Amino acid sequence: MTRKLIKLTVALLLGAVLLTGVYGGVIYSRIRTSAVTDGARQADAIIVLGAAQYNGKPSPVLRARLDHAYDLFERGYASIIITTGGFGPDPNFSEAHVGARYLSERGIHPSQIITEQGSGTTYDSVQASARLMHANGWKKALVVSDGFHLYRVKQIFADSRIDALTSPAPGSPIEVAPSSRLWYSLREVVLLSAYRLVRLVG
Repeated sequence: MTRKLIKLTVALLLGAVLLTGVYGGVIYSRIRTSAVTDGARQADAIIVLGAAQYNGKPSPVLRARLDHAYDLFERGYASIIITTGGFGPDPNFSEAHVGARYLSERGIHPSQIITEQGSGTTYDSVQASARLMHANGWKKALVVSDGFHLYRVKQIFADSRIDALTSPAPGSPIEVAPSSRLWYSLREVVLLSAYRLVRLVG
């Protein structure tokens, strides 16, 4: 390999690294902006994205999401709540079922709660929720999750032809701790990039 070719290769590699860094920085900034922006408005349904449950009880992360969804419901943003999330390692309780039970114990009538417990990933939850929305003729969802999660979720919903408003759970343990907030936000940069790449090549 000639010296000129080596220099060109190095320059191309450095350029690729620089572009990747700029792209990642832009996406990270958008994720964090979305994480602290409450877009709550009137919607057809409130969708709560699942998180871990422990022996039928919501984890602190899931409870923060459910409590926020409850507050939005009580404030009249929607008359239906969709809880999502599969069984994970626990075959006895799904995240969606635990969420629905928690909300009903807080006073929401079961007829106003729909569970979607067949989903195992964020993408699956969004797709399943979008199908429920379309089946009922609903077009606008108010999505509740941790702040770091919402920028990617909004895009997946948009690709599924659902107008997703987003409202971050203010009591999220993940968002409160700086180290976990940074880690999960950086993880979202990777996951969103992978999602976009799959759509591009698919």
